[in-house]
Amino acid sequence: MAIRKILLPLTGTAAGEAALTVALMTARLWNAHVTALHVRVDSRDVAPLAGEGLSGAMIEEMMSATEKESGSRASAVRLMFERFVAQHEVTVTEARAGAGAATASFATVTGREEDIVAQHARLADLTVVPHPDSGEDVSSSDALHAVLFDSGRPVLIAPQVAPATIGRRVCLGWNGTAESTAAVLAALPWMQKAEAVRILSSDDYQRRGPGARDLAEYLALHGIRADQMMFKPENRDVGAGMLAATREFGADLLAMGAYSHSRLRQLILGGVTRHVLERATIPVLMCR
Repeated sequence: MAIRKILLPLTGTAAGEAALTVALMTARLWNAHVTALHVRVDSRDVAPLAGEGLSGAMIEEMMSATEKESGSRASAVRLMFERFVAQHEVTVTEARAGAGAATASFATVTGREEDIVAQHARLADLTVVPHPDSGEDVSSSDALHAVLFDSGRPVLIAPQVAPATIGRRVCLGWNGTAESTAAVLAALPWMQKAEAVRILSSDDYQRRGPGARDLAEYLALHGIRADQMMFKPENRDVGAGMLAATREFGADLLAMGAYSHSRLRQLILGGVTRHVLERATIPVLMCR
């Protein structure tokens, strides 16, 4: 299935330009439309704090400060978007069929980011999420987890630094789970365009389910020739071993399932998903 609509939630400017670059590179592969979405914080969400012993005047002051900060952030994000599309000569228009080129639009909505992003993502072929800001805990990325857990659609996590290419050499992290199966389905259009595809598997990563050889046979039915590699954990870390294998292949896209174990377990004990989210330097296509 071709990619026609890409959602790009932009919460700030720190990692926004790299994500815009990834979204535009993807859009140009399929002549798709990029909807850049900024969700402003609703200052009324501060009101429930009145029950925490704060006076009405204090609440009003906090709401005013929240509104001012939210407005400044929204203006900065929009300015970044406008500069980017002008620099890259992208036509700004509403999404329409048969445009024949990559196009983009910008929208600002007020509300709860995780709810709004998940709802918009349900009618997007792909959501590109900026990498969390430097020093920010990956697990706190509301937009990322909203798409993963509440949209039923794939998410593409942009690296901190924009890549030179995307989708030419694709790696699949495979462990036989339903999550990795969803990632394979989302990656099919990428693999059909790719110059080379490699399936990455490991005895330490595999769960109950089909193996890498079964996947290679399945992909062949879709006209995709994929080689296979068994990788080893690095310092007993499966995620580190997987990323090392992508570097060895020269991959510019990694597709994998997310949170085959529960998210809580991964937050407490760590896991492959968490390691990849924090350490990947190439775009990562994830599905849950």
